[in-house]
Amino acid sequence: MTYELLKLAHLIGAVLMGGGLAAVFIADLRARQVDDLPRFAEAVRNIAVAYDGLVVPGAVLLAASGSWLIASVYGGWAFLGVPWLAGMVALFIFEFIEGNTVTRLHFMHLRRLSRAGLAAGAMTADLAAARARHMPTFTHFLDLPIYLVIVALGAVRPQDWATFFVAIAAAVGLAVALTLLLPRLYPWQPVRPMVPRAC
Repeated sequence: MTYELLKLAHLIGAVLMGGGLAAVFIADLRARQVDDLPRFAEAVRNIAVAYDGLVVPGAVLLAASGSWLIASVYGGWAFLGVPWLAGMVALFIFEFIEGNTVTRLHFMHLRRLSRAGLAAGAMTADLAAARARHMPTFTHFLDLPIYLVIVALGAVRPQDWATFFVAIAAAVGLAVALTLLLPRLYPWQPVRPMVPRAC
């Protein structure tokens, strides 16, 4: 019974984390498409809501249930000898650290700057510069491909490391392509300052 409950908790965590990363991706895409500050600020707020409300709880649930499953089913540290499982753990740790240091902090910074821009009534120079940063853009676009590799490893369960490294290369290649393509598809446009409505 405990095993089934752990599997259920793990599945719920995976759904929460995957849904949250997809929501973050869509909200970020929306932020790149809009041309006025209030809608940009709303899209950035939605990114923060998805991270805090879905991605983080899903990651915590995955970590807790996954650790328990590894300890009870795979003999603790013996999982290091199972390529697909060790690969999943390594990628999850990487995703958790990167997502909470680079990507999430960047979007929190954007949210603070967008609030300052709303208070000022126009796009600030700091917000414009933050939108154009390349490293957070790449790590953001890497999140979803790495998550898909984690899911694929758990579903296919390859017994060799070659498959793992090929999947990582494909994920990085996709992230690079998105980083180069999407900013060009939606080039930055000066955000129009807000004009107070006449009473």
